[in-house]
Amino acid sequence: MQSEGLNFRAIDADNAADVLKIKVKSGQETFIETVAECLEEAALHSEWHPVAIYNFDQVIGFAMYGAFGANTDTWIDRIIIDETFQGKGYGKEAMKQLIKIVAKEYGVDTIYLSIVEENEVARHLYESMGFEEMNERDPNGELLFQYRV
Repeated sequence: MQSEGLNFRAIDADNAADVLKIKVKSGQETFIETVAECLEEAALHSEWHPVAIYNFDQVIGFAMYGAFGANTDTWIDRIIIDETFQGKGYGKEAMKQLIKIVAKEYGVDTIYLSIVEENEVARHLYESMGFEEMNERDPNGELLFQYRV
């Protein structure tokens, strides 16, 4: 993987079809919504910012982030790396870059995310990057994690 080629772009008419083709590996479907479901949610809630993850000019994933509530809690809510590109370090590099983007865009020092408890791969990734479990759950029963920038 070449991290210098990793970049994020808005989803538009030029890349929407490619973004909608992103799929997780078999067995991961219960851990995260589909890209189509994420885009539907973003269309209903303007706080969400969906983006395509590229390696140079190739779509390899999807992410969605946003800020909510009186305290402007800032979330990296979804990150999906297409099954073809998983296991190559793209997810970790994308998270590193997203943390910087989100912290700068919102001027925050704490970023939140949640995971399905059984998603051990995600837990390992996020903990290895410095996310800490908060011993709380979101309304869907997912485990909450925070990262201090």
